[in-house]
Amino acid sequence: MWIILHICLLLLSQYISAVLTSSSGSCQIWRRFKLNGMYQGGDLIIGGLFEVQYLKTFPVLSFRTEPELPQCENFYMTSFQQAQTMVFAINEINNNPNLLPNIMLGYQIYDNCLRLGVALRAATALVSGKEESLSHLNCTGPPPVIGIIGDPGSTHSIAISRVFGLFRVPMVSYYATCSCLSDREKYPSFFRTIPSDAFQVRAMMQILRHFRWTWVGLLYSDDDYGKHAAQSLHQEMQLVGGCVAFSEILPTDNNPKEIQRIMSVIQDSTGMVVVVFSTSSYFLPLVDEMLLKNVTGRQWIASEAWATSPVLLAPRLMPVLGGTLGIAIRRGEIQGLSDFLLRLRPDNDPENSMVRIFWESMFGCKIKNEGNAGEKLCTGQEDLSSTNTAYTDVSELRASYNVYKAVYALAHALHDLMQCEEGRGPFSENTFFIHNLKMYFRLSFTDDVSLSTWAKLHAYSIFLPPRSVCSESCPPGTRRARRKGLPVCCFDCLPCADGEISNTTDSTECTVCPDEFWSNPEKVLCVPKEVEYLSYEEPLGISLTTASLIGTSFCAFVIVIFTHHRNTPIVRANNSELSFLLLLSLKLCFLCVLLFIGRPQLWTCQLRHAVFGISFVLCVSSILVKTMVVIAVFKSSRPEGKSAMKWFGAAQQRGTVLVLTVLQVVICAVWLSNASPTPHRNSQYIRSKIVYECAIGSVVGFAVLLGYIGLLAAVSFMLAFLARNLPDSFNEAKFITFSMLIFCAVWITFVPAYVSSPGKYAVAVEIFAILASSFGLLVAIFAPKCYIIILHPERNTKKAIMGRGTQS
Repeated sequence: MWIILHICLLLLSQYISAVLTSSSGSCQIWRRFKLNGMYQGGDLIIGGLFEVQYLKTFPVLSFRTEPELPQCENFYMTSFQQAQTMVFAINEINNNPNLLPNIMLGYQIYDNCLRLGVALRAATALVSGKEESLSHLNCTGPPPVIGIIGDPGSTHSIAISRVFGLFRVPMVSYYATCSCLSDREKYPSFFRTIPSDAFQVRAMMQILRHFRWTWVGLLYSDDDYGKHAAQSLHQEMQLVGGCVAFSEILPTDNNPKEIQRIMSVIQDSTGMVVVVFSTSSYFLPLVDEMLLKNVTGRQWIASEAWATSPVLLAPRLMPVLGGTLGIAIRRGEIQGLSDFLLRLRPDNDPENSMVRIFWESMFGCKIKNEGNAGEKLCTGQEDLSSTNTAYTDVSELRASYNVYKAVYALAHALHDLMQCEEGRGPFSENTFFIHNLKMYFRLSFTDDVSLSTWAKLHAYSIFLPPRSVCSESCPPGTRRARRKGLPVCCFDCLPCADGEISNTTDSTECTVCPDEFWSNPEKVLCVPKEVEYLSYEEPLGISLTTASLIGTSFCAFVIVIFTHHRNTPIVRANNSELSFLLLLSLKLCFLCVLLFIGRPQLWTCQLRHAVFGISFVLCVSSILVKTMVVIAVFKSSRPEGKSAMKWFGAAQQRGTVLVLTVLQVVICAVWLSNASPTPHRNSQYIRSKIVYECAIGSVVGFAVLLGYIGLLAAVSFMLAFLARNLPDSFNEAKFITFSMLIFCAVWITFVPAYVSSPGKYAVAVEIFAILASSFGLLVAIFAPKCYIIILHPERNTKKAIMGRGTQS
C-alpha cells in the first residue's frame, strides 16, 4: 500500500508540483493523460470515475521508452448508464431553484477501464484540473473538483482515497463495499451510498440459516473486495458452527489452467452450496468452463457484484446458474431518467469521447471516417429507442440509483455549507472553501437521519425463491448501523430468476468432528485421525536405524582393533585410555538414536535427551582432555615446560572427564525433575493427522543441555586449532581440529533445521545430526590410526613415528 501511495504522490508531483514557471509569474501543467470521458463546464465541477470499458491489452513496459497508453475495449452499457445518471442528476439539480440557487454545477467524468493504473491517472487528472496555466506563482488554491463520484472498485477506492485524503477532496463511491473502507482514520475523505460487505455477509448468513446450509463452498476475487468479504464469511460461518468445504481465489487473468483446476475442486467437492464474491468479469470464465463440462446441480449464492449482471442472466447459462440466490443492491426509481437517456446524441467535442465510443458500440458504426473502406458511418441521428440494451433498461436501477443519491448527497452538503454564516458553526476560522466542504460533508454524512433525508438510502435486496417465506420487515440487527460513518441498512425479499433450487443433496449440513477425529473422503462420517510418528516400519525409520547400527558396529570394530594392538606404539602414543573412553561414548551416541524412533512413551521421552546429552558430553570432554594432553606432552618436551605433564596424569584426566560429565548429569536431572518431556498428541501441523511427539517440557532446559555441549565443543576446537602446527609426531591435534570442525558445523545447521521441521521430521533432523556428528568424530580421529594399523603395520613402530618428527 505504501508503494501505491508513493506512486500516486509521484504522479501528483508531475501534475501539480512539477510545473514550469514562466517569466510572467504563472505556472503551467507539465503534461496530461489521454483519457476517455465526458465534460460540461460550470461554476463548480463534480468529478466522476466509472467502469465504462474493460482493459484487455497491456502495454509493454521496457523501462527504456515511454510506455504506450493502454487500449480499453469491451464497452459496458450498464456502467455507461451509471455515468449518464450522474449527468442527469447534475442537470436536475441545475434546474432546481431550491437547491444551490445561482450556482451552475458541471462535471468531468473519466473511464477507469477497470484497471488501477488508469483509475489513478483519471483521479490525478481530476485533481489537477483543466486549466493550462495558473496565475498563482506557487500553484496553490482549491482543487478544481468539489468532490468525486466513484470509484466503484474497492481496491481503486483504497488507493485513490489515500491520496485524496491529503487534499481533503470528498470521494463518494456508489459501489465500493469493502468493510475496510469504513475506517475513518485511514480514509477520512471517503464516503459511500452503499453499505459495506459486513451487511451483505449478514444477509447471506440469513439465507444459509434459513435453508440450514452449513457445508458451503467459497469463491472470491483476488482483490480487496473479495478477500475482505471472504474473511468475514469465514468468521460468520465459524460463529454458527458451519464449515467451508473449499475456498478458492478466482484468477484475475482468466488463466485457463487455474479455471480448470477450480472447476475440478467444485466438481469433486460434496459441498453443493457455493458462495461467490466477485464481479461477473472474473466469474464468467468459470461458468463457461462448467457449462462446457456439464457441471451442474450447484446452488449458487451471488454477491451484489454479479447477482444482477445482465451477462450472467443469459439463457445459455441457465443450466449452471438456474435457481441462483443473490444479494442485490436496493432498487430505486428515477423519474425522467429514461427520456433523458434516449435524448443522448454524439458530437465532435474531444472532451466527450466516451459518448462517441458508446454510439459506435451501440450502432456498429464510426463517427469519423478514418480512411477504412467499407466502414459504416454514423449519422448521429440513429434511434436509441429502437435498441434493447442495459443502457436503456431502467427497470432495475440499483447502482445507477446509488450514483443518483451520491450526487444529491454532495449537492446537499454544498447547499448547507452555503447557508453557514462566517464565524458560526464548525467553520469559525477562515479556511479554504474545499476544506469547509469536506468537513461539513463528513459531519453531515455520518448522521443517519440527515443521510436518509437527503438520499433516501436503502441497502440490499435479498433474492429468494418464489415460494420461500420472507419477512417484509428488516431482519433483526440490520435496521440501523450503530457506528458512525455506516449507512442505514434495510432488506427486501424478492423473487429470483426462474429455476429450481438444488437442495436434494444430503451434504448441506455438517457436524464438527471431535478433536481426534476427521471427516472421511465422502465427508459423511467422523473417522479417527491418522496417528503419525517416526516408526521402525517406515523407510525413513528403517534407514536411520540401520545407520545407527552400522555406526555402533564400526565403534565395536575399532575397539577390537585397538584392544588387539593396544601395546603398539601408535595406540600407546595416542593415550589409549582416553581413546577407549571416546570409543565407548561414541557407541552410546549411536545407540541413543534408537530411543528417538518408535511410538513416544513417557520413559523414552525422558531418556532420549538425557542419554543423548550425557553421551555427547562424555565424548566431547574426552576429546577436550585428549587435546590438553597433546599440548602438555609437546610442552614437556621443551626445557621450559618439563613440569607440564604433572598436571595431566591419568588420575587428572579421568577426574576432568568425570567432572565435566557430572555437570551434564545435573542439568538433565534438574530438567527432568522440573519440566520433564512427555508424549504429546499434536494436531496443529496437519489438521487431518495427529502427530505423536515428545514435548520437550522446558525450552530452557533443552537449550542449556545443547549449550553446554556446544561450549565444550567450542573450547576443544579452539585448543586443537591453536595446536594444529605441532610437529608431525603430535599430529593428533590436526585430527581433533578436523573432527571438531565437522561436529560444530553439523550442530550449527541443526538448530534452524530442527525449528522449521514439523512433527516426525523434527525427530529425523535431530537423529541425522547425532549420526552425522558421531560418524564425523569416529572417522576423523580413528580412521587414520586404523589405516596404519591394518594396511601399513611397518609404520606402527616407535622409530617410524619418531622418524616423522625428525624429518620435520
